[in-house]
Amino acid sequence: MTDLHPRHPAAAATTSTAPDAPENPAGPVGQVDLAIEGMTCAACVARVEKRLGRLDGVTAVVNLATESARITLHHQRPADELVATVVKAGYGARVLAVRDLTAPPPAPGEPADTGSAPDVHDTSAPTRQRLADLRRRLLVAATRGLPVMVLSMVPAWQFTGWQWIVAALTIPIATWCAWPFHRSAFAAARHGAFTMDTLVSLGVIASTTWSLWALFLGGAGQLGMRMDMSLLPALDGGLIGGTPTTGHGNGHDQDIPHLYFETAAMIVTFLLAGRYAEARSRHRAGDALRSLLALGAKEATRVDTDPDGTRHHRQIPATALRLDDLILVRPGETVATDGTVVEGHSAVDCSMLTGEPVPVDVAPGDEVAGGTVNSTGALVVRATRVGEHTTLARIARMVAEAQAGKAPVQRLADRVSAVFVPVVLAISAATFLTWVMTGRPLQAAFTAAVAVLVVACPCALGLATPTALLVGSGRAAQLGIVIKGPEILESTRRIDTVLLDKTGTLTTGRMSLASVHPLDGQDGDAALAVAAAAEQASEHPIAAAVVDAARERGLALPEAAAVRASTGLGVSAEVTVDGQARQVLVGRPAWLADRGMAVDGVEEVVAALPGGATAVAVGWDGRARAVLAVSDTVKDEAADAVAQLRALGVEPYLLTGDRAEAAVQIAAEVGIAPDRVVAGVLPEGKTDEVRRLQGQGRVVAMVGDGVNDAAALTQADLGLAIGTGTDVAIEAGDLVLVSGDPRAAAAAVRVSRATLRVVKQNLGWAFGYNVIALPLAAAGLLNPGIAAAFMASSSVIVVGNSLRLRRAH
Repeated sequence: MTDLHPRHPAAAATTSTAPDAPENPAGPVGQVDLAIEGMTCAACVARVEKRLGRLDGVTAVVNLATESARITLHHQRPADELVATVVKAGYGARVLAVRDLTAPPPAPGEPADTGSAPDVHDTSAPTRQRLADLRRRLLVAATRGLPVMVLSMVPAWQFTGWQWIVAALTIPIATWCAWPFHRSAFAAARHGAFTMDTLVSLGVIASTTWSLWALFLGGAGQLGMRMDMSLLPALDGGLIGGTPTTGHGNGHDQDIPHLYFETAAMIVTFLLAGRYAEARSRHRAGDALRSLLALGAKEATRVDTDPDGTRHHRQIPATALRLDDLILVRPGETVATDGTVVEGHSAVDCSMLTGEPVPVDVAPGDEVAGGTVNSTGALVVRATRVGEHTTLARIARMVAEAQAGKAPVQRLADRVSAVFVPVVLAISAATFLTWVMTGRPLQAAFTAAVAVLVVACPCALGLATPTALLVGSGRAAQLGIVIKGPEILESTRRIDTVLLDKTGTLTTGRMSLASVHPLDGQDGDAALAVAAAAEQASEHPIAAAVVDAARERGLALPEAAAVRASTGLGVSAEVTVDGQARQVLVGRPAWLADRGMAVDGVEEVVAALPGGATAVAVGWDGRARAVLAVSDTVKDEAADAVAQLRALGVEPYLLTGDRAEAAVQIAAEVGIAPDRVVAGVLPEGKTDEVRRLQGQGRVVAMVGDGVNDAAALTQADLGLAIGTGTDVAIEAGDLVLVSGDPRAAAAAVRVSRATLRVVKQNLGWAFGYNVIALPLAAAGLLNPGIAAAFMASSSVIVVGNSLRLRRAH
């Protein structure tokens, strides 16, 4: 079963922290997730992060795409205070989750701690309500705005008094339909802030106010007035909005002010349409994580046993499960929590969790993960992890933390976003003054300034990175890959070398005893029993193979004490042999020799072993007594995984502590050249090999699954931990390959590179759009209504481009 432990929560993200905030040297003590309401652009994100970061011992990462904040506490602080801080910044907030990072896992019999798991479902209902509200306002704006635009832009349809009809149609659009923009702008203004909605609200208010003045006081309300429309107003004598005329030919036509009702209507309609499309797309972007969390069973059938042995089945909420509870899983049901099978045989569908389509056979003693589906026979499972400690909860938490983080390429966008809106306001004012001071008509200057306000788009900057991370990390999770943080994406782009650990990565890791070779007349079964007694406390695959073989042969294992493991070398123990306690060594033949034990005959036996076999010597009383040959099986997918990595421009190396003959044999089977095999290395030697390659200028990735791989995973530029491996290895990795399929390493690189590519495309579009659109608007080459359409589409393009990652593989 996959066992996943997330890294330090704050390590996966760039955070905003108060400069003088003292941090708890022991590390963070808590974590709070908030849903943030009312954010519309990157300036909003920067404002919320800044306010939260002023609190002592608080680091905050705010995500526009998920409309949430992940707050790490270095001192205990009530969640209500964090909510109040966000409210003071001008936004709504509510608590989604609170986690105590100092709390130990629940002990047997204690209930699961479910209050701290990230719950993306909490945001679904508010999102649906917001979408419904936007849809209503958009329908009203579109049905009223269309005749406003047509009447204002087509003189032939302008009947007597048309301008009064247009005014009546526009007022509800500029007030009720545009209220979300006005409300957000007013709330920000109360706190001395400016957001994208400030620009939109100013544009709508200015256009509507000017038009009402022109209608009631400026003469534009005269019956018979006509108005032409120009899409390139700067080429039409600077008269943005067209040329008004009364049709009387009295020579005073040019003194009539222009009406901009269609500008207000177009701004609101286009931006509501853009915001509605954006909100739907952003909700779709989170589908992968919502689907992942939806895998969890809502109920479980607990098996209670009376003192007389009578069993009762009781249906309970999955959140009420405790450690060591027995649960019944019928065919077709979802396993409610992580556990060990104690009764029954079946096949379990893990595809939704690992991406592997083939069901896995399970029997008593096998582990199963919560969220997987029982296919055939009934199972009784003993709960080994509950609540937030389950595999599914940990995967979801790591995915959520990755989505909450910020990639390094986002930092420039954050710096620009912090000053974007004030700069746009300054450009708009400068545009108006420049046009007036150069003798251009006042209304032309006014409309150019409005076009600058509405064409600017800080929201595209704010959405560029988080939407790509949201979709990319969610898609990776569907493929059985957990990306622990956005900063990892850059590493995947640069890697050119990958070190593949042999056991458990390219091979199944399920070793079996192939043969026993006794020395000097020693009884083979007796030597095997002694070796198994020394090895039975070890979790190493070779140790498990030796112990399993002894038990399969029905051998009685003698007592062992003072067991001491030498990592990568072997095990020593005091084992009772022939009624006396003897110092027994089990491990590499060379290690026995280094410990002063005679190894006569061992070399000849090892030389005669098949190429892929691993030799384990066992000895006591100063000499080796037997050689145990242990073999492993190459995974069916290993050769394809190596080929895929090479196709990505990454050179594979095989790294193992096994003997050279066995390593070269495995390498030949998977397609790795003999000169790319590094054999016989100890754990520290693996780290040294990573450093050696890095010293040659290579960017190195390491794929491993064992405790002895942890240091090398940490040293590597990119660590990929096999999810079926040990906790320590998973902790050290940057990406976790949940399924254990080595091809997932190549898929992880592809998805990560695709995500980084989309992030850069989005940022390039967001920056490029504003760099081009603002000067065009200031030069009078964009009608305000058309500018609004461009602005609305810019955010939709960013989100739509990110959604392409849903097809990544």
